Amino acid sequence: MAKAPTVREILAKSEAFFEGRGLDSPRLSAQLLLSQALGLDRLGLILAMDRPLTPEELDLVRPLVARRGKGEPVAYILGERVFYGLEFAVTPATLIPRPETELIIDRALELFPAGELTSFADLGTGSGCLAVTLAVRFPGATGLALDLSPEALAVARQNAVRHQVAERVAFLDADFADLPAHDGGYGLIVSNPPYVSAAEYRECSREVREFEPSSALTPGETGLEAVPTVARAARTRLAPGGVLLVEIGWKQGPRAAAILAEAGFTEVAVLRDLAGLDRVVEGRKP
Repeated sequence: MAKAPTVREILAKSEAFFEGRGLDSPRLSAQLLLSQALGLDRLGLILAMDRPLTPEELDLVRPLVARRGKGEPVAYILGERVFYGLEFAVTPATLIPRPETELIIDRALELFPAGELTSFADLGTGSGCLAVTLAVRFPGATGLALDLSPEALAVARQNAVRHQVAERVAFLDADFADLPAHDGGYGLIVSNPPYVSAAEYRECSREVREFEPSSALTPGETGLEAVPTVARAARTRLAPGGVLLVEIGWKQGPRAAAILAEAGFTEVAVLRDLAGLDRVVEGRKP
């Protein structure tokens, strides 16, 4: 009778399988999927390295490994992703939150250090990671989250309920240009719009191109097509002195800054992420 494989052996085989398929982060993928199948956290997995797996456990592991082997992102297989220390449900209707986007939250906390933010809007909310995190971090604030995808909005609402901010965040199926007015204006407007150029999108990994929603990634040839619409809507709806924060591609800083300046923003600046790359453009309404 064949000896049951151990956790260590299954991890090694899964990692080699993913690596052979040219997938991102093969070791981390193997660890996360096996942790999910066995109901263990990462430490528990490390402590169980030499434990043989039962046939029932192997039956739980195999379909997860098979899905990953076809290129499906781990976040979609697990159904969640951590953003700014909070767990968010994600589905193929939503973009998978990236660590780079956390820079928007960092900057918001710098801009409103005493928690004095009272109103915000999130244009293109997707999973709701920005809107929900802002509501969690600013318990005195109310927010509005827009998205053109009803399926994405359903996920965002679920995440608002999960983090107990559903009563303070409204969700609206609308285009950026249709951002409704807020009494007195919004103190902060944030957006992670689609900004990948057509050329860059063609170079994205298969995992991104085949599984994540293209409408949330690329708006057209230059990648900057959405920024003027966001800037105009924000310029109209922000309170005097209110701030706009928009995530951009690493090559787009100068042009994005020019778009905000043309829209009438002052104190325009380009913020860099932890890798030293242009990542967020900021402007203040006079």
